[in-house]
Amino acid sequence: MTKEEHIQYWLRQVNSDWEAADALYKANLFVQSLFWAHLTLEKLCKALWVKKNVGNTPPLVHNLVKIAVQTGESFSVQELEFFSDMNTFQIKGRYPDYADNLAETVTREVCEEYLENTKKMMSCLQEKLQ
Repeated sequence: MTKEEHIQYWLRQVNSDWEAADALYKANLFVQSLFWAHLTLEKLCKALWVKKNVGNTPPLVHNLVKIAVQTGESFSVQELEFFSDMNTFQIKGRYPDYADNLAETVTREVCEEYLENTKKMMSCLQEKLQ
């Protein structure tokens, strides 16, 4: 595959993953919604990683900070902190006991704020991909 095909591989499901995050939010499944929001950001970060690196295989991790830093792009402290916060939600799909504890702290309002910031970060990453 060409570099562009690798980038498109990562971008192919971004919209449907984001729609899943929105549907889960509307169903009051806030932690699950944020899991899918994390996945949306992860795929955008991996597409950017492919664009900015010689290789076509991004690191096999879910850590948004690690992937973003390895792109060589400039991210603000606040953006990196947001990535770090979002990393919390990728755990949900992998460790159900942890998810139960997390669900107690993620209210509708907390989820709304994370989703709004995810939208901003999606725009930021999409601009960097241009």
